[in-house]
Amino acid sequence: KSGIDNSETIAKVISADQSWKKSSGHAFEEMVKVLGNNALNNYNIEIILQKDLNNLIKTHELNNEPRDISWLKEQIKASVFDLYAIINNNGQKFCYGCIQSKTSIRDRVTRDREPSISAMQSFFWSTVIVLDGDFLRLPKFISMVNGGTSEHIMNGWHGMYVFSEKYTHDRIYSTNLELANFKEHAI
Repeated sequence: KSGIDNSETIAKVISADQSWKKSSGHAFEEMVKVLGNNALNNYNIEIILQKDLNNLIKTHELNNEPRDISWLKEQIKASVFDLYAIINNNGQKFCYGCIQSKTSIRDRVTRDREPSISAMQSFFWSTVIVLDGDFLRLPKFISMVNGGTSEHIMNGWHGMYVFSEKYTHDRIYSTNLELANFKEHAI
């Protein structure tokens, strides 16, 4: 559009855009962690980043069954989930939830649905927290979350929490900075 015909300059612009998207995603993950921990601080539940879960596993501080730890290691390797819910029970830490955080819902969320279904089948609470749910006005995305259609027979997540008052439908929950419904479901 600018008329620039220099592929090196164009590559730098594309790279800068990707860098911004990645850093904004990391900032959103950190925000979800902080908000989640503020909401859950009285319930022995903590929201941690993927790297923190990896450290708990490496230092043998996670008390899940070996089968679950093996499954969690696979998720860390694939970088599917951004955050995890940990409960501290009598001084022992257990991971029970896998959380995806997305700045927006769009076509790429299609690839995130299958790992979420795998988490649910492995008896983990699987959720996604979304900043911009604009695509949830489309039936395809609603059915990806809630299931019940010929294309998406089963639900894709236990719940999707969206920072908007517009998008509440079955397993899609409108939320705010207090994450009240997320808190209730986490407990």
